[in-house]
Amino acid sequence: MTTLLALDTATEACSVALLHDGNVLSHYEVIPRLHAQRLLPMIKSILAEAGIGMSALDAIAFGRGPGAFTGVRIAIGVVQGLAFALERPVLPVSNLAVLAQRAFREHGASQVASAIDARMDEVYWGCYRESVGEMRLIGNEAVMPPEQAGLPLDAAGEWFGSGTGWGYAERIPVKPSAFDASLLPHAQDLLTLATFAWNRGEAVPADDAQPVYLRDKVATPKAR
Repeated sequence: MTTLLALDTATEACSVALLHDGNVLSHYEVIPRLHAQRLLPMIKSILAEAGIGMSALDAIAFGRGPGAFTGVRIAIGVVQGLAFALERPVLPVSNLAVLAQRAFREHGASQVASAIDARMDEVYWGCYRESVGEMRLIGNEAVMPPEQAGLPLDAAGEWFGSGTGWGYAERIPVKPSAFDASLLPHAQDLLTLATFAWNRGEAVPADDAQPVYLRDKVATPKAR
């Protein structure tokens, strides 16, 4: 059976999840600025809990962004180091999709507008619809001022708002039936999405473990 490791450090949350022998284990902590210190110990702990070594992994999944630039780089650095050493492929997964998958798991939401606070008065934005248990992107992911966020052209029915970007709810034109601005990406949901991708044969070489920031300028303030 497939054994997959998933990890995410793109936001304030640091989490890992493992699929082994059909069972899922996960560790999740909200620890801003401590990801670099905690990630490897969390990986070692979850592998020990499952009673397996690194060599048992078939592939490693990770949150590829968007999110905090430093956090995304931490995940990619660890994933590339492990994947190169083990000669295993990787599975990049959007953090906006992970938020949608978590909203589906915890709130039963089948249509989700994911938003992550991008700082600089912007949000990372993506809309997702559930298909056979998997949240699939409708349209494109983008970074924009909250006032420019919108639903797909074919949007109908109820939508759920997921993620810290919904802290700007009063400025977002979209009015969902409910939203949870406290939701952060969780490796358990990343693992779910990675399993779908693995089964479709979408794993890529470790060289292709690249971040997706959505924002071209990562360290310069917006021009006024």
